[in-house]
Amino acid sequence: MTTTDGPALIPTLGGNWYVDDRVFAAEQERLFERMWFCAVRSGDMAEPGQFRRVQVGRESVLVVRGRDGELRAFLNICRHRGAMLCTEDAGQVRRNLQCPYHAWTYGLDGKLVAAPNIAALKDVSGVPIDRVAYGLIPVALREWLGYAWVCLADQPPSFEAEVQGAVTERLGDPSAIDAYDIERLAVGRRVVYDVAANWKLIVENFMECYHCATIHPELTEVLPEFAQGLAAQVFVGHGAEFGPGIAGFTVDGSAGFDPLPGIRAEQDRRYFAITIRPQVFVNLVPDHIIFHRMYPLTVDRTVVECDWLYTKDVVAQGRDVSRSVELFHRVNEQDFAACERTQPTMSSRAYRDGGVLVPAEHHISEFHEWVSRRVGAAAPAQSDCSGRSRAHGRGRAR
Repeated sequence: MTTTDGPALIPTLGGNWYVDDRVFAAEQERLFERMWFCAVRSGDMAEPGQFRRVQVGRESVLVVRGRDGELRAFLNICRHRGAMLCTEDAGQVRRNLQCPYHAWTYGLDGKLVAAPNIAALKDVSGVPIDRVAYGLIPVALREWLGYAWVCLADQPPSFEAEVQGAVTERLGDPSAIDAYDIERLAVGRRVVYDVAANWKLIVENFMECYHCATIHPELTEVLPEFAQGLAAQVFVGHGAEFGPGIAGFTVDGSAGFDPLPGIRAEQDRRYFAITIRPQVFVNLVPDHIIFHRMYPLTVDRTVVECDWLYTKDVVAQGRDVSRSVELFHRVNEQDFAACERTQPTMSSRAYRDGGVLVPAEHHISEFHEWVSRRVGAAAPAQSDCSGRSRAHGRGRAR
């Protein structure tokens, strides 16, 4: 639970954390390329041969549906001369993936199946080429909540601890997420936002509601406690309750759809928000789910793909989802505009040493500590009030 114990104001990361290419490169290597990264909605690739290209840190990753029905992930690199295998964001092949440069051809399981004059090819020791050894480089993949999560690390961290554990920690109950049966839902609407801001600004914005009364009039109408400013402190397991007279999580508060079949009484008429580091936001309401995936592309550019998920009947029947979509679409646009307004000033001397967190934002301090700890030696120095240099995260008030 967020509290006001300790100092009322806590220092933030300095501006260089949001504009320094060296910091971003370290984040790519030590966060996005070592942690579980939510790549694609599994249902987007229902048929064998369908693929999706995803940028994970500095790597291009292919997620492919095999002929056996399994999803697999590979680095999107031909083993011959390093050409990018697929340049399209998504597509479907009949049987194989073929490099357009020299026609080295791979099965959907990653195995090298053909190449010009392959029978005559030998490795450096003179042995005929091993088609498995020269296959595509595999990437670890897990499916959960209807999405494929990938990890580039040679030894991936525990999925249960880092991904599923983040949800349990937020909701306070390991089984609470199961009630929403997210993997069985269907995408009713998808919007892709290209945000001119550093990924951390987006995470920080999502984590606090001190700004809600200022820029989210529609949201605070539906969730009145979000208009309480310093008092809007959402703690573990707590869901913000719909206001009196609010029938549904829609732009005008009108009724949405029937609650999802597994919703419990304590989850009805409530909104829960979850951050799964490093790049996922999950928003739970009784009749649909709003699922964000961030793709940090440069130090000042982040693509955010947002899915609105409903029961398959709602989507198959073509029912009107526009009022529920419009509510959070406005929230997204308002949030991303705030982040884009902030990004240019991160390089200002006025923000060289950062800003401050008020009590309602103190939990962002833990996020800052986590980033600086993971990034480690790449962390930029910033000065304290006396002008002396210090490394962020050491000796900070908590």
